[in-house]
Amino acid sequence: MEETKDLIQQRRDKLDEIRKFGVEPYPHKYEPTHTSSAIHQDFGEIQETPDDTQPIRVAGRIMTKRDHGKSSFAHLQDGEGRIQIYVRRDKVGAEPYKIYRRFDSGDIIGVEGVVFRTRTGELTVLASAIQLLSKSIRPLPEKWHGLQDKQTRYRQRYADLIMNPEVKDVFLKRTQIVQAIRDMLNSQGFIEVETPVLQPIYGGANARPFTTYHNTLEQPLYLRIANELYLKRLIVGGFERVYEFSRDFRNEGMDRDHNPEFTMLELYQAYADYHQIMALTETLIADTSEIIHGTTKIHYQEHDIDFTPPWRRVSMVDAVREYSGIDPGPLSPDELYTAAVNVGVELVGDETKGKVIAELFDAFVEPKLIQPTFIMDHPIEVSPFAKKKPENPEFVERFEFFISGMEVGNAFSELNDPVDQRQRFLEQANSLAAGDDEAFMMDEDYLRALEYGMPPTGGLGIGIDRLTMLLTNQYSIRDVILFPQMRPEN
Repeated sequence: MEETKDLIQQRRDKLDEIRKFGVEPYPHKYEPTHTSSAIHQDFGEIQETPDDTQPIRVAGRIMTKRDHGKSSFAHLQDGEGRIQIYVRRDKVGAEPYKIYRRFDSGDIIGVEGVVFRTRTGELTVLASAIQLLSKSIRPLPEKWHGLQDKQTRYRQRYADLIMNPEVKDVFLKRTQIVQAIRDMLNSQGFIEVETPVLQPIYGGANARPFTTYHNTLEQPLYLRIANELYLKRLIVGGFERVYEFSRDFRNEGMDRDHNPEFTMLELYQAYADYHQIMALTETLIADTSEIIHGTTKIHYQEHDIDFTPPWRRVSMVDAVREYSGIDPGPLSPDELYTAAVNVGVELVGDETKGKVIAELFDAFVEPKLIQPTFIMDHPIEVSPFAKKKPENPEFVERFEFFISGMEVGNAFSELNDPVDQRQRFLEQANSLAAGDDEAFMMDEDYLRALEYGMPPTGGLGIGIDRLTMLLTNQYSIRDVILFPQMRPEN
């Protein structure tokens, strides 16, 4: 810590010296003509002799600097890569060279000059003019032992991006993933919309909300836990295909695939059921992988994953039977409860048969679903917005899809019967009153919307953060969120 303070003071002293030369160390603008990658592209064939007829300007951060008396080499890093610069006192002038010698790694500079190739073969800009654009007061982390600690990298993402180019590539790919999905949905007639983040009634998922208060309205408001109910209002209103990339907030635990603030894609298609949404889902993911990687086959952590459709489809009951050895079908609720406890599932004692099935699934099945798999036909007790299966009303037309042991998406044949939906809201409200802080409130306005009539609809939610984890081979959700939530440094 003391060493860092000393280095900062040394840089402050250099800043004062630079100002004494009459140089403004933080000018308003600079206009580069080339990026580092454009230089490599446009001058890739150039030989050793500088071409004085093609001066260029490039700007970037000094990452390395090697002074040799009357000359100096440095590497600049801009938004697209790195380029070497060569600064000679006889070329830039004696006083500008004195100023340049006070520059440090981390400083952002503009360089004007011509491009040539050194005797070692490196493409280089021979500087004829140099301008300081921003003096770095804090030294960059030391190259080999600096920014490796995960907690520091998450808290100081700006430094992480400077020092670790592969991190920047992850977030560039994240942008490409979102754009690929957006382009595909737009091409299929979906319309991108925006719905409220501040909501008077939260709903659409089982989660504990963040609560705030609006002074003018004199009422509590909630950060949305999901945008489902607003998007389905739009289906009622006549928008037949809608989607939104929504920032959602859930006041719950944090682990490798949970962050309290996260991004969801939710889409709704009128006149579709969950079978059509399944086909849309596997095509959407496979095509996104093809766009990002040029293939539907990727490597994630220790597994090879194949997104090529069709994906495996299996009911939740069949999956529980396959992986736990317990067949829920013929067992009574008490018998299933006892069987689950005997194999180590932690239960409180008031679970319905459907909830015990879901707990068995979480314990025995989910971690083993490595290849893309649709888990279909969930118990009605854990699916308050899905239509009942006509042949078995204890289950609903719902699927979740899992990849590498992680839930990535969730979908329903959406419940559009207002009477049935009211009953399910009442059950949620009773659970909330009984202390279930992940249940949600009655939403009379949403019920009123359903009473106007909502067509048969298929809905889908995909966790963009988790999908990005898969397509960029990142272990933790914090590695794909630029500024993940962290405990205070103190």
